Amino acid sequence: MVSQIQPPTQPEVIYPDSDGQPVANNTIQFGWIVEIKQNIEWLFADDPNVFVAGDLFWYPVEGRNTIVNAPDVLVVLGRPKGDRLCYQQWKEEGVAPQVVFEILSPSNTQTEMDKKLLFYDRYGVEEYYIYDPERHNLHGWLRGEDGLDVIPQMEDWVSPRLNIRFAPSPEGLQLYRPDGERFLTYTEISRNAEQERQQAKQERQRAEQERQRAELAEQARRDAIPRLLQMNLSIEQIAQALGLSVEEVRTLAQE
Repeated sequence: MVSQIQPPTQPEVIYPDSDGQPVANNTIQFGWIVEIKQNIEWLFADDPNVFVAGDLFWYPVEGRNTIVNAPDVLVVLGRPKGDRLCYQQWKEEGVAPQVVFEILSPSNTQTEMDKKLLFYDRYGVEEYYIYDPERHNLHGWLRGEDGLDVIPQMEDWVSPRLNIRFAPSPEGLQLYRPDGERFLTYTEISRNAEQERQQAKQERQRAEQERQRAELAEQARRDAIPRLLQMNLSIEQIAQALGLSVEEVRTLAQE
């Protein structure tokens, strides 16, 4: 009897979801990452098939766990929202992140950023933006026929995929939603939300006060009708005095 030799078992490939490095090297970089990520999430909040993540490992090739990058912000249109330990592209119907943002920190080297550009170019990113908050420099690339091409003019540039507008200046970068509203920081959003809550509370209080005034006025009219009738005023005279119709006075007088 000849026994068949089983092929050697392939070791399971592990795709780490962390490299032990911090999300950001300073508060400025972290603030920009959060602002861009959250504003884009809010922009597509009603679309269940837009996935936005920050500092998430992206593995474009199955079985190759050394081919990986973790963009500061990535946007994938056409993939469902939801938590992921990492973005394994072969499990996402092969869809690569279309838009990627990197926020520079002092520790970033030119060699490192050149490698990132090569990675994003090679693995299908359509739009790539780098912002240096220290120098207020903004650079962008857009995919053309031969790969990622430099966007020559970033002032008032509108992202083809996200439809957001970039407004760089010597004072800093501003990003604008398609409706013209500026991207807001978490603090600004919280402050606006609190103001809206206070305004809604005041509106409810004013509505309640108006309701109570109306009830008191109605009750006063009801109470006045018997007294006016005792003064021998006619139904018509009472209706005119109280601003009611004759029918309303007759109905109230019978209650």
